[in-house]
Amino acid sequence: MQDPLPIPTCPGPIRGTIRPPGSKSITNRALVCAALARGTSTITGALDSDDTRVMAGGLAALGIGIQADWPGGELTVTGCGGDIPAREATLDCAASGTTMRFLAAVCGLGHGTFRLDGTPRMRQRPIGDLVAALRMLDVDAVAESPGECPPVRIRSAGLAGGNVTVHGGTSSQFASGLAMTAPCTSQGMQITFAGQLVSLPYLEMTRRVMQSFGGVCVPLGGRGWEIPATGYTACRYPVEPDASAASYFVAAAAITGGEVRLEGLSRRSMQGDVGLCDVLERMGCTVAWDETDGRESITVGGRARHGIDVDMNAISDTVPTLAAVALFASTPTTIRNVAHIRDKETDRIGDLVRELRKLGARVEEHADGMTIEPTPLHGATVATYDDHRMAMCLSLPGLVVPGVRIENPTCVGKTFPDYWHRMGTVAGWPAAIVNG
Repeated sequence: MQDPLPIPTCPGPIRGTIRPPGSKSITNRALVCAALARGTSTITGALDSDDTRVMAGGLAALGIGIQADWPGGELTVTGCGGDIPAREATLDCAASGTTMRFLAAVCGLGHGTFRLDGTPRMRQRPIGDLVAALRMLDVDAVAESPGECPPVRIRSAGLAGGNVTVHGGTSSQFASGLAMTAPCTSQGMQITFAGQLVSLPYLEMTRRVMQSFGGVCVPLGGRGWEIPATGYTACRYPVEPDASAASYFVAAAAITGGEVRLEGLSRRSMQGDVGLCDVLERMGCTVAWDETDGRESITVGGRARHGIDVDMNAISDTVPTLAAVALFASTPTTIRNVAHIRDKETDRIGDLVRELRKLGARVEEHADGMTIEPTPLHGATVATYDDHRMAMCLSLPGLVVPGVRIENPTCVGKTFPDYWHRMGTVAGWPAAIVNG
């Protein structure tokens, strides 16, 4: 694929129907629960992406049997019943924060020495809160880079369970990783959530995936979970479409004044990112929800006419998407309470502000967000920082602004390898781009 990739303007308002690929977040949670279950599970609708392959590879390195039909979206996982087969392993988590955090907790169940490492950027992403929680559970865990960042070295003699407090100001994945191991401990686990937890819908997603495999999370007054030692039982698990991936298509409709129908998603989704549709409705779009069994869908139409002031803590993965939409509103938009996204694949506040300004945007950076004031835009070559969400969100202004070019366009493979084809088909791009 050409690098930088020129984004063709679309000939008119975008209109189309799309079923997004399977959810990355759900696929990875289902992989962990299936790996720890008794028996053989089948995961259908699984996402084929860099992140999910890294998770599957990490579990395989721990001795879990996985047969993957990636093109068909079907994964067959032979679970270990909570007893990690490997006694020593080095796990390459690449750029997958989900893999690093979930498998660090899973390694606590093991009997042996394990080391988890990743890309240079991964070595800058704090994991100290999870390491501290594992130590509270008598696991010898060390983060080896400055600032308590990976690599992570774990020496464990098994995980009995008990009481643990986990801080979630950087990522809810710390609590999710611990929770998914809890049913496989001998005592169960009582997890107390300390401080402000970010991205709360992802914790609810974890609970619901665990429940499908027989795990139980009893709420403790909204500040934690009691998780008994039930173990997991293998099952057939269908993965719903990815709401974060879907966000770029409804944003395209909101920017161009078109209409996009998302199949397989509704308010009943376990993914909080469907909430972006409510935000777009506040900006002037129309949103129709169909919750009929077998044909659930969300249809977003019309233009996002005016800006808003919005707390996006619960749907922080869609901050870059909304920022792209806000460029074309008639009044300013302020995005708040997302300071934690500075520790994502890149600094999704500072780096996003920098790239939007290259397009002529007037953006004020805040510690926990940004304010975007609409102004005339122009073409530019924008950097992606090897961050899939930066590449996809920065492609959106190019739908109406000539001359936008995306560096390193293949980084979308982390979660959405087919993005350029799918967006190009809906936007009416030339075949050379649509077909890669």
